[in-house]
Amino acid sequence: MSKTGMMPMLRWILPTLVLMALLAFAVNWWAEASRGTLPVLGEVPAFELIDQNGQAFGRSDLSGKINIVDFFFTSCKAVCPVMNGNMAELYRSLDGTDQIRIVSVSVDPERDSLPVLRAYADSVGVSDNRWIFLRGPMPDVVQLCEKGFMLPAQGLPMGHTTRFALVDSQGRIRGYYDGMNRSSVAKLREDLRLLAD
Repeated sequence: MSKTGMMPMLRWILPTLVLMALLAFAVNWWAEASRGTLPVLGEVPAFELIDQNGQAFGRSDLSGKINIVDFFFTSCKAVCPVMNGNMAELYRSLDGTDQIRIVSVSVDPERDSLPVLRAYADSVGVSDNRWIFLRGPMPDVVQLCEKGFMLPAQGLPMGHTTRFALVDSQGRIRGYYDGMNRSSVAKLREDLRLLAD
């Protein structure tokens, strides 16, 4: 092709390439800006509890994954069945992704032994490490709930919070949601998508 024949083609190709580059930049900027719309409400402090398989689990284990954290106890007959029903629905809907994990902390460690937590995990259909159950000494659990997640922990186990906390992959708290309320859980799903994009 002659030099004069290439000139009209270049007039179309170069602007198209520039436009595509600008569009890619705008899409990337919008995705980053969307992630920033969730406020940073606090940061999870150092802690160490034990999961249902007897493994230590602490603050560093939250890093690298988006975590949904709640406080419950296995023998609860009041709010926990609704909360964990909503959590189980989330767990099933997240099948196929290892980017998001659910962390449920027992507020009744005296009764919620490791075998009890394992049996509970089985009863709600947990088959992998995308949903883990933690226990530890009551003072550590209260400290984590009140000082770490800024949630009430009085009158435990019955007086536990019904809030789900959304924690980003850097261990920062990005939102609280009513685990008893389906519309609040739906908002959690939306915010999960923002963080996961």
